[in-house]
Amino acid sequence: MGHRVHFSYFIIPFLCLFSFLVPSAYSQFLDYKFYDRSCPDLPTMVVRNVWEAYWKESRVAATLLRLHFHDCIVNGCDASVLLDDTEDFKGEKGTPVNRMLPLAFEVIDNIKEDVESACPSTVSCVDILTLAAREGVLLSGGPFWHIPLGRRDGTTSDPKAVVQIPAPFEPLENITAKFTSKGLDLKDVVALSGAHTIGFAQCFTFKSRLFNFQGTGQPDPTLDASVLSDLRKTCPNKDSANTNIAPLDSVSNNRFDNAYYGNLVRNTGLLKSDQALMTNPDTAALVNRYRTNPRYFFRDFVASMVKLSYVGILTGEKGQIRKDCRFVN
Repeated sequence: MGHRVHFSYFIIPFLCLFSFLVPSAYSQFLDYKFYDRSCPDLPTMVVRNVWEAYWKESRVAATLLRLHFHDCIVNGCDASVLLDDTEDFKGEKGTPVNRMLPLAFEVIDNIKEDVESACPSTVSCVDILTLAAREGVLLSGGPFWHIPLGRRDGTTSDPKAVVQIPAPFEPLENITAKFTSKGLDLKDVVALSGAHTIGFAQCFTFKSRLFNFQGTGQPDPTLDASVLSDLRKTCPNKDSANTNIAPLDSVSNNRFDNAYYGNLVRNTGLLKSDQALMTNPDTAALVNRYRTNPRYFFRDFVASMVKLSYVGILTGEKGQIRKDCRFVN
């Protein structure tokens, strides 16, 4: 597996690299070299574990990215999504929206085990998740970006708070409101939606578009007929098909690229929330820009991921460094 680790770093110069200044509010706590002395092998341990998981199942890249988003958009990036339920504690991890991400949870647990062996009580679970999500994007052909580190883990998790995660059925206004409540903006909505260039969705998240859109008894008129037949085969109109899966990007679902935006322009976006980006002139303009220029997409996606990674973080003496990502110390 060693050559795979080196190859991951070897391909970086041929991709888009991005680095941003740490916001002044966090500059005394976060640093790109935060673990260089205390845990110098951290990058290698993250890369090795994500590579091993990716070569077994490429979908792990999308699940890591989604898990990172779910963690940050719900009360901030604090690894609260990683906490296991117990007899007297219920958190975000056991909710339906996160139960579909077992591959990602397993990767984070494996990385943490390696890190604790090499650098006990040093590296936070939230930093591990942030690094792993980036590595998944990179392995899928996406951009590399530098991540300032030094976040700390939270000690609480609220299952009711998962309503802060945008749902695939929601109108664009609702989704935008959820983003702006976290300090993100309309460009972030469009750029981060591009994460749907990889991964899959279960049929229940979009099946109403295929058979009975908004109670009409007809398919969604904004869904191009060219994809309707195949989607109906994958997701027949019966409850037993609700957990079947379809690629979010039918053109290149294993490659992180800008094909997702071309799907939206052709009205073949899978989720209602994705296709809704074409209903607003401002978001539609960004969709078209990203469709025609992948470098613009990569640049803005990275900028939005960096902004996301600062949402509600704990630093300094706040929070803790969990010894096991699944439990508070």
